[in-house]
Amino acid sequence: MIKKKIAILLPYKENYSESYAGAASIWVKDYLSLSKLKSITNVYGNLKRNLRPLTSNFINIDISGKIIRKNIKYTEILHRDCLKKKYSIIEIHNRPESLLFLIKKKINSKLTFIFHNNPKEMRGSTSVNERLFIAENCDQVYFVSKWVKDKFFENLPYKNRNNCEILYPSIKPLKRFPKKDNLIIFCGKLNSSKGYDIFGTAVIKILDKYNNWKAIAIGNEPREKLSFNHKNFKILDWIKHKKILEYYSKAAISVVPSRWLEPFGRTAMESAAHGCATITSKNGGLPETFYNDLFLKNISSKEIYDFIEKLILDKKKRQQIQKKNFLNVRHKLADKIKQIDDLKNSYLIPNIFINRNSKLKIFHISQFDERNDYRLFNISVASKLSKGFVRNDHDVINFSYRNFKNKSLIKNKNKILNNKVSDICDNYRPDLIILGHNNFLYRDNLEKLKLKFNLKISLWYEDALGHKGEGPNWRSNLDLIENNHDLINSYFTTTYPDELKTTIDRKKLNFLPIPVDENIENMNIYENPNKFKDLFFALSHGVNYGKLKNGKTDEREKFIKNLTNKYTNINYNILGIANEPPKWNYEFLSELNKCKMALNLSRGKPIKYTSSNRIASLIGNGIYTFIDKKTKFSEIFDEDEVGSYNTFDDLGSKIEFLLSNEKKSINMVKMAK
Repeated sequence: MIKKKIAILLPYKENYSESYAGAASIWVKDYLSLSKLKSITNVYGNLKRNLRPLTSNFINIDISGKIIRKNIKYTEILHRDCLKKKYSIIEIHNRPESLLFLIKKKINSKLTFIFHNNPKEMRGSTSVNERLFIAENCDQVYFVSKWVKDKFFENLPYKNRNNCEILYPSIKPLKRFPKKDNLIIFCGKLNSSKGYDIFGTAVIKILDKYNNWKAIAIGNEPREKLSFNHKNFKILDWIKHKKILEYYSKAAISVVPSRWLEPFGRTAMESAAHGCATITSKNGGLPETFYNDLFLKNISSKEIYDFIEKLILDKKKRQQIQKKNFLNVRHKLADKIKQIDDLKNSYLIPNIFINRNSKLKIFHISQFDERNDYRLFNISVASKLSKGFVRNDHDVINFSYRNFKNKSLIKNKNKILNNKVSDICDNYRPDLIILGHNNFLYRDNLEKLKLKFNLKISLWYEDALGHKGEGPNWRSNLDLIENNHDLINSYFTTTYPDELKTTIDRKKLNFLPIPVDENIENMNIYENPNKFKDLFFALSHGVNYGKLKNGKTDEREKFIKNLTNKYTNINYNILGIANEPPKWNYEFLSELNKCKMALNLSRGKPIKYTSSNRIASLIGNGIYTFIDKKTKFSEIFDEDEVGSYNTFDDLGSKIEFLLSNEKKSINMVKMAK
């Protein structure tokens, strides 16, 4: 028996049956029709016993005896079953209250949520605090339109978040253009909010004037009675969804004149995809349903009448619009299913794998990250250099000087450290001392060690040093490494030496590219078939600090804001912004592995060959990476290996180009790797 790993929870009022299926039920049914994860998925809902569910993997939650707090009781039953079945993923549709319940229960499952309606009008997401809590505690939040997403982010301190995306309802396009009858169709609740009153008034006049045309309305509304009678106007109660699609195939014209702010507008999408000349209002998410030419400005019966009459009289124009709608389906089912399945696979399939597969005596003094429990092992330049020395047959001792920074030693820290280094040298007798990102040895100690052991001193440094780049603390960093420069034999800096204005003898200066370690940067992200994010960027306020600092911003956030605000069709994965905490080591790599491209953006002005240490994690793991053209990395890499850009507009355009040429981007990153 196949173990079920995914649970889908429908709203308890949703009717998951062929005859009465609503938007969420159709969504789930369509998704399961093509999903490769169907066999490990169960659907939970509340269905009367005489009704047959849309799919065989349905589990009924019976709350027929409940009178109050029905949704909470409904969710409690699901929660108990989830604890037994131990689902890896729970997908919740359109009930924020159910999501909040499961989050607060700290259930050990990934939680995804789909908003089908305006979040501000739903219990559990009406307030800013509720929506913030959802954004920052749900693993993935989907919205059925940009309009719904914008409503969610109204009055929030940020307008985007990595785990909040638009996932449109979708449809499987027909293979052949259907034969059209002289038929006008309206589908939805038969009330004034949906515009049925003005549709009915307009269509009666049309049928009086053009007796070779017919009209049909599908739906009902017991709360509002609108009566229209005509021999050529047929009104049907709700019918099976499959039958509705057949009517769309026959209809020549579809009208969706909603006064209500539609969250999306499935009837508009479906009728257009089935080759109708579809007339809609612009309310809510309706403009996002298909590429429309026929928008109602005033939403009046006269405007509807005029639109329909023009389409009747101009058959050529009508057929052009029908063919355009049919051939340009905006939201294709297969694409959206892949988007969801890629996300779920990233949760289900471990996508980060650990690769298990002396000439000099070197005393390497640096920070090897013990005090952070090796949180930074994959970006530690010190560790990578030491491993490289060992692989080149050198003998190495590592000494983490920062481990001595504790309360009892603060006053005499440097003295104690200098004595410690002297004692180690007495025991080890190195040929070379390497000062890694530090220069704390006293002058007299350096002189003594050089004379006693006839050793060399080298220093490497990875933070900003160039005055042109105006990077953080560049002046104090440069002062640090210039100290005792006459006693230090050689320097290796990640800032290109030509960019340094320094008293250090230039013959001693060498460029240190951020190193890549084949045992650490061992991923080929371009081979991952489940990438569902477009662009990756990670920001932190100091790797050793490890967290975001309240109130701290820099120029990188402004650049990212400009990019994300203008290029909204790019699916971003941005860490360190919008209260999205930085991630480290395998969590960082897991986020990176979701993405097709990455952005390497360092603090300060871009200068030649200079980058933060993230560049090794990006290029080394096989993801196509963009970096500012002014860094002149294009002198080292071809454009087919590493992308360059001048402005955020230039970057956005290049990303969009590569997204439309995905095979090209895959081949490009192979070359860089």
